[in-house]
Amino acid sequence: MEKTLYLNPLQLPLYVMAKPVGPLCNMDCEYCYYLEKSELYKDRNGYKMSDALLERFVEDYINCQTSPAIQFVWHGGEALLRGIEFYRKALHLQQQYGRGREISNVIQTNGLLLNDEWCRFFKDNNFLVGISIDGPEKMHDHYRKNRGGKGTFKQVMRGIEFLQKHDIEFNTLSVINDYNVGYPIQIYRFFKEIGSRYMQFTPIVERLGTRSDGLELLTAQDHPEDGEMASWSVDPVAYGNFYIRIFDEWVRRDVGKYYVQIFDATLAGMVNQPPGVCIYAPTCGHALAMEHNGDVYACDHFVYPEFLRGNILQDSLIRMTLSDKQTHFGNYKRDGLPRQCRECKFLNLCNGECPKNRIATTADGEYGLNYLCPGLTMYFEHVYPYMEFMAEELRHERPPANVMNLFRTFAGKNQKS
Repeated sequence: MEKTLYLNPLQLPLYVMAKPVGPLCNMDCEYCYYLEKSELYKDRNGYKMSDALLERFVEDYINCQTSPAIQFVWHGGEALLRGIEFYRKALHLQQQYGRGREISNVIQTNGLLLNDEWCRFFKDNNFLVGISIDGPEKMHDHYRKNRGGKGTFKQVMRGIEFLQKHDIEFNTLSVINDYNVGYPIQIYRFFKEIGSRYMQFTPIVERLGTRSDGLELLTAQDHPEDGEMASWSVDPVAYGNFYIRIFDEWVRRDVGKYYVQIFDATLAGMVNQPPGVCIYAPTCGHALAMEHNGDVYACDHFVYPEFLRGNILQDSLIRMTLSDKQTHFGNYKRDGLPRQCRECKFLNLCNGECPKNRIATTADGEYGLNYLCPGLTMYFEHVYPYMEFMAEELRHERPPANVMNLFRTFAGKNQKS
């Protein structure tokens, strides 16, 4: 009798961005997409994940993983507001239910609460720390304010100094908006100066409108005529230029020394490897978000009632992930692409980017084009020859950083001539 072969339905590891304090934060950034999620829970008391819910999450999350290495991601709001003891309990539960498996932890913070105690804890337990910072003081303070309306740059830098003091490697996460998009080189060089070797730049693309649930930020599924672009949204062409300017400096001096998320993802696409980040993958749906009360949503950027997949206290993560709604959500990233995207020569590098940003109309009048498409096209056109060279180096098992030799050789020839 012929044996039937079953494919693993979770082709990628399942990730859940856990929100121990939901949208609660000690900052009041004007552009923040998550602060308004408190509207969904305004009748609830507090935003603290209970110890019972934490245990349920840790056990279920570990049990549904198909790979030997497991990564927990803690997010907010401001995740540090939950306190160190909460994370000590999380580590204890990870050991209890992990049964010897390799487990790592990632935490994203605005840095305001970092001190010696937190940093010793992160160092002792090998946490990967992500810091939210939008560049030098002028760029950062433009939108990232405290509740008194004052800039937070100095407080964030004090937190980074604690990380440096305890020799903790950190990543930087920057929101690229209508203002700081005009300062790419200043931002890139600043991050190198403060010791950030891994940089992630997230474009802000938001439409404002009115929804029946009280939320003001619209989804791509809300009708285009129902809203207008938020003033802080990044301009698509400026966004493309932002990456081009940084790439031109990086490809000449910093390949293999500093890592920019989109550059890594583009090179991965050139060699037909997974991009390492869902927005550039053909499909999505394997990275969900869990609120402080156990509600699980399709994605961190889709915390809306229509994208609620259930609650971990009543259902398992694996069933919610493999539900028909979540499967459709993940596949629609590919299946819902307009023809312009399907025929684009950069499809395998971009894959339509994030579905949340598909709020533009194609030249043929088809809705669903990514708002950032003009800038992304500029970027891919510009970097393609260099990426092609680096991809060829990888295929021959040579370091992609060899691309920098091209510029050294060219510079040397110019000097001689």
